[in-house]
Amino acid sequence: MAGMLAAHNAARREAGVPALQWSDTLTTSAQRWADTLRANGCNMRHSGARNLGENLAWAGGQMLSPSQVVGMWVSEKRTYDAARNTCAPGAVCGHYTQVVWRSTTQLGCAKAQCGRSEVWVCQYTPPGNYVGQRPF
Repeated sequence: MAGMLAAHNAARREAGVPALQWSDTLTTSAQRWADTLRANGCNMRHSGARNLGENLAWAGGQMLSPSQVVGMWVSEKRTYDAARNTCAPGAVCGHYTQVVWRSTTQLGCAKAQCGRSEVWVCQYTPPGNYVGQRPF
């Protein structure tokens, strides 16, 4: 997944947190889940894998680059209130906070084609987004 690690680490650099390392084990797990989603009509849902963080993305009728996928998640930064450690009311920011979660050290990503659509899965260890904890 050329570019996926670089895109994550660029966002992490901006947030002032350590870089991630690529994990072949997580990549295999992410591909298994992406293939499962494809087999189920690309119905987006999290794997529920224990002890893993996970971000999902879907694109219909277009092919995204890794930097575009990470860019979608990082765009949630504008809805994250660092002073209060919350998302803006009615907004989503958990994809962003997982990307920049300080204690996360490893990343693995994969994608699957669903006709003219694609589904992306990134898995992280250790996971982030613990209630009451700050990402950085």
